[in-house]
Parts: sequence; structure tokens; C-alpha cells
Amino acid sequence: MKGFAMLKIGVAGWVEKGKPKPGPIDAVVRPLAVGMCTSDIHTVYDGPLGDVNFIMGHEAVGEVVEVGREVKDFQPGDRIVVGAITPDWRTIDVQRGWHQHSGGMLAGFKFTTVKDGVFAEYFHVSDADMNLAHLPNEIPLEAAVMLSDMIPTGFHGVELADMGFGMTVCVIGIGPIGLMSVAAARLRGAGRIIAVGTRQACVEAAKYYGATDIISYKTGDIAKQVMNLTGGIGVDVAIVAGGEKDGEGLLQAIKMTKAGGTISNVAYFSTGETLPIPRNEWGLGMGHKTIKGGLMPAGRYKLERFIDLVRYNRVDPSKLATHVFHGMKNIEKAWYLMKEKPANLIKPVVIY
Repeated sequence: MKGFAMLKIGVAGWVEKGKPKPGPIDAVVRPLAVGMCTSDIHTVYDGPLGDVNFIMGHEAVGEVVEVGREVKDFQPGDRIVVGAITPDWRTIDVQRGWHQHSGGMLAGFKFTTVKDGVFAEYFHVSDADMNLAHLPNEIPLEAAVMLSDMIPTGFHGVELADMGFGMTVCVIGIGPIGLMSVAAARLRGAGRIIAVGTRQACVEAAKYYGATDIISYKTGDIAKQVMNLTGGIGVDVAIVAGGEKDGEGLLQAIKMTKAGGTISNVAYFSTGETLPIPRNEWGLGMGHKTIKGGLMPAGRYKLERFIDLVRYNRVDPSKLATHVFHGMKNIEKAWYLMKEKPANLIKPVVIY
């Protein structure tokens, strides 16, 4: 089969590989639509995982083509969503409550790290009954593909913060994940939602999803701007969904969060050995500011809950798909579009 892979650090291209086969509890899926993610770009061009040769991509909806003999709830022909994270569910880590890290830190993230991803004619899914969810026919493919990663990750930024009604929130970075954090903050009952971003397409989408204020890093230090907006008080919650370079997003989040507040990180820091914590703004280490960071929740149960949010019009992620291509051959075009990030881009999607 054909796939779009990381050939070496800094280089991606087409490869030929054998079609995967399912184990007893697994499935093989034919993609119907795939989404490009910034973390794919980081993986290839920053090389945090080393020089690997895996097919790229971790966001897909598809059609089951083959299942293992022990799979109960899925059969060939079923339309499905698969999460970007596909944990091993029979592990001690799951019993500890950390399915994302089943088998070790971040080990639930298998596509492109320990196995081929979804930018191919077929891809393999482990533990199909636990990692797939049935896709209702009424959800368009360009919306459905956001259920793999963008919604779970963006919403996890709000889940980590344990946000209460009426809180003031700042979302740093309003790419597709940050936009879903804005939408989740609104659904969770936030009062004021400050969004940090510059690209006009993202700014307009942030307003649509519930942002009350927009600020730009191009007009000055964002923490200072947030402090000015809040009368010097700061925010209850800062969600880091961007600013990965040199950990700047995390640094600014700590600065703008009030004592006793929460910094929630869903950004992917792919370079550097350490991340910055500002001493004074962290209250010399005693400011009761909680810093959390987490990999998106996974598994069939969460997927089905997110599907219902889309199905019953609580959130419309299709607005993230600003560039929709048709045909697998256009993966390469969508890939480089995501790498370049023009001003009118939020996210490219390829419908097979």
C-alpha cells in the first residue's frame, strides 16, 4: 500500500509498505478522511522522536475493512472514528487511572511513534472494541475528523483546569486545538474568555466559538495585556494551546494567572531540555498556582460523548476545516499547507 511518511528528520514523502493485518482484537481501517496536525509537522521537522520511518498522521475517520476474531462490536463496512490516542486497555496504568500512559509515559500515543499512522490506504487499530466508535451518517466527514484529536485535546485543556462557572479564562494560541478550548470553556460556563492569536481566520473563529476578547502577541507582551484587561487581577485559568517555541506560552500563562489559579497545558513542546517558570510571578514558588499538562483522553466512551456534542449541535467543528481536499494524492499538498500556515488557514482536511 501507499503512505505518506517521515523519511528522516526534516524530510517527508511517499513510501510503499505492506497492508497491515489485524491481531485477534484489532481492526484494519480504510480512511475516509484525514486531518493534518501541527504535531505531525513538529515530529518531522523538529525530530523529537529521532529519525523514524513511520507513515505519518493520527487523525482519521474511516471504514472498517477487516477485524480480528475476538472483535465483537465492529465489522467490515462500519463507519468509524478512531482517536489519535489508542491505549492498551489491559494494563496496570489503566487501573491507576492513566490510560493515556498505558505502558509508560505517553505510550497511548502509538500512531507515528511506534507504528504507522493514518496517511495511507489502510491503517491498523489496536483493541478495536475499545478504541473505535461508530460514526453517525449525519455528521459530515470534515467535522467528524476533528473528533480524533482537535475536540478531545482542546476540551481536555478545560477539563484539566476544573473550570467553574463565571471564571475568567485566557486561551493562548487559537489554532484548531485552542479554538476547541474556547468552545469548551464556553460550554463549561466560563464568563470572560480571552483568546490570544493573530491570523484573521482564527480570530473570527474564536469569536464564533465564544471568545469575548482578542489580543495579539504582535502588539506587546500578552501577560501585560491580560493584566491590563483584568484590572491587574489576572485570570482564573490560562490554557496553553500554542507558544511552544522556547516555552513562551507556558511562561506567559504563569505570569497572567492569579494566585490560586490554574495553568492547563495541551501544547506539544517538541524542542529544548527545560521549560521556563518565572520566579516572581509564581509567587517565589508559593503562589498556589497549579500547573497541569495532559495528553488527550482516549477510548470509545469518550469518543461517543464527543460525537454526541457534535451530533446534537453543541459544537460545530467543521468550521476548523478551512481547506478541504479530495483524493489521497492531495495529502502532500495539505501537508505543506499545514507547514506553511498561511493567514487564511485553520486546518486542512483530505477526504479520500
